[in-house]
Amino acid sequence: MFQERLKKLRKEKGYSQKVLAARLGVSQQAVGKWETGRSSPDPATLARLAALLESSVDSLLGIGAVEQPSAVQRFFGGYEESPIPVVGTVRAGYGALAFEEDYGVEYARVKDPSNYFYLVVKGDSMEPRIQDGDLALVHRQPTLENGDLGVMVFGEGEGTLKKFIQRGNAVILQPFNPRYEAKVIRGEELDQLFIAGKVVETKAKW
Repeated sequence: MFQERLKKLRKEKGYSQKVLAARLGVSQQAVGKWETGRSSPDPATLARLAALLESSVDSLLGIGAVEQPSAVQRFFGGYEESPIPVVGTVRAGYGALAFEEDYGVEYARVKDPSNYFYLVVKGDSMEPRIQDGDLALVHRQPTLENGDLGVMVFGEGEGTLKKFIQRGNAVILQPFNPRYEAKVIRGEELDQLFIAGKVVETKAKW
């Protein structure tokens, strides 16, 4: 089991729980919980843990070479953490979407990382639910369902994060903050509306 292998390797390396915790930047209690099976490290910490103990993630998890491609998924019951680009601005131009202001990467566990991006939320139109500076994880897609939270670009402006509401032949971009008015788009104006994607998760300020 993972906890037994962790304890054995730690002792072989001559690390106390306290020293190992300090090397990883976690609390001694966290290491103690891993070794008693009460909790598990996240994928990034697990990778650093394996490197510190001069082991592989697979052997630390006790997973043989046959199962190697899905070792982390099997342990965590989901997808591996992948780097997702963080952008500050989304614009539409020449029929495609352009992403500007590179803020590096943030990690997320998603099925197809190339279809996602993080957007830094600007302004307070989505308060109190989403704050200025928060990160929104967006799945790139050209359509939205009624009621979805999406990132949309209207005309030559910047991308805006709003609730997407379809009413008859009109589209309403609805903010959460009651101090802001909804944007109603209808008729020929709809040709100027570009959907960048659907917001699947938001994170508090980094």
